[in-house]
Amino acid sequence: MGWKFLFPLNDWELTPSKMTLISQLFHQRSETRYLHMDQKKNPQLAGGENRRKFITRTAAAAAVVAVNPFKTPVYGQDQAPSANVAGANEKIIVGHIGVGGQGGRHVRAMTKNHKDNNTESVAVCDVWEKRRLQHKANAENNQGNKVDMYSDHRKLCERKDIDAIVVATVDHWHAPIAIDAMEAGKHIYCEKPMTRYLDEAFRVYDVAKKTGKKVQVGSQAASDAKWHKAAELARDGSIGPLVLGQDSYMRNAAAKGGEWNYKIQEDARPDNLDWKRWMGPINRKTPFNPDHFFRWRKYLPYCAGLLGDLAPHRLHPLMLASGNPQFPSRVMCTGTRKISLDRDCTDSTQILAEFPSGLVLLVTTSSVSEHGLQSVMRGHHARLEFGGNRVNLIPERPFADEIDPEEFTNLTPGEDVEVHEKDFFDSIRENREPNCGIELAIRTQTVISLAEMSERLSVACLFDEKTRKITTGEGTVLEPITYGTLPLS
Repeated sequence: MGWKFLFPLNDWELTPSKMTLISQLFHQRSETRYLHMDQKKNPQLAGGENRRKFITRTAAAAAVVAVNPFKTPVYGQDQAPSANVAGANEKIIVGHIGVGGQGGRHVRAMTKNHKDNNTESVAVCDVWEKRRLQHKANAENNQGNKVDMYSDHRKLCERKDIDAIVVATVDHWHAPIAIDAMEAGKHIYCEKPMTRYLDEAFRVYDVAKKTGKKVQVGSQAASDAKWHKAAELARDGSIGPLVLGQDSYMRNAAAKGGEWNYKIQEDARPDNLDWKRWMGPINRKTPFNPDHFFRWRKYLPYCAGLLGDLAPHRLHPLMLASGNPQFPSRVMCTGTRKISLDRDCTDSTQILAEFPSGLVLLVTTSSVSEHGLQSVMRGHHARLEFGGNRVNLIPERPFADEIDPEEFTNLTPGEDVEVHEKDFFDSIRENREPNCGIELAIRTQTVISLAEMSERLSVACLFDEKTRKITTGEGTVLEPITYGTLPLS
């Protein structure tokens, strides 16, 4: 291997890190050259599994270095340090904004686990008085401390004692609250999707990078160990160049009267609920409507439907499993609504996302059919199949003599909201990227938002991550859809 191919001429400075790299590569080269001799001394290397694995992974590591020898290959390790990082033994003070279904679950879980996580929830905020009172009581009962209530999130964000905020509102409030909170010095746990539209997502991203605050998006599968194992295997070249990943999130909610048709509580009224504030940036203003308030996921002004609710649960972990999540280069999406006629949103949606590396992800979701696709990440040399707490590595037939099948079982933790919450708090104390941090989140949200544009505008969306421009296949520039772009917005 010639060093002139490893290091570009315009970047030839012999730093200590490069000296270490050169030493490692010489060592790898020597080990490969004298592998046959070593087998006589080391019976473990004589086994087919270890020999093939050694050769494959050493070659893959050298190839990665040859492409970009100075870039840390582990995702998320090149982030800017966060200011005001809490110490390992310092209590993290938490505020909750949006305490409906999922937000209420976060209040109950975080206050139940407050001793283990060394946290204290001190405030709840919601536009509906009933929810404020309910979760003030829940938090106080679990922790024994006084909890304050707010109807305006800005008042909560003004508090100097709060370190972190949980955002679990309707989707169109995610971005305004996250931005206000980070600019007030708070770390953010924000439910998925990160934002309603793409322009908001990049505003959140830019503020996160400027402030250095931690952002954890609430897609708890990103804390499931099997996806991190897959990322490790993808990075070390175990399955070769990535080709196709697929997954699905399928439901059939016919027995419940349709997906998201939650119970309407008759005691929600304009006199105890700030409907004007709930509407926020929505362009299509409507009078108070209980169906919209409790079942907002059915309506496009507030949510992208399946793309905003079910798809992120599969996109975040699949992109994480790639080992090096990228912005998409092209996204296409189809959606139909032929069964659930009481809504704006589709009841069956398919996403096809292409990335600069050549990887393509296929994710399908449905609320009217429950049998889904197998969870697989396919590489040129082998594929990874996922299920429960295991990952199976299965070689492709042409590479069966070089790669042995492997099964990784009992991978823990699994997909769990409380594990994901703990990872958020740990990331603040350890000053590291959380499992579903801002870098993974912005890339995933770009796929989601481009998929919505593709489906609603009937176009293929090409994306340039450097300029953040969206174009059609013919080169026509598309402005990202946002509030007021379309009639249902």
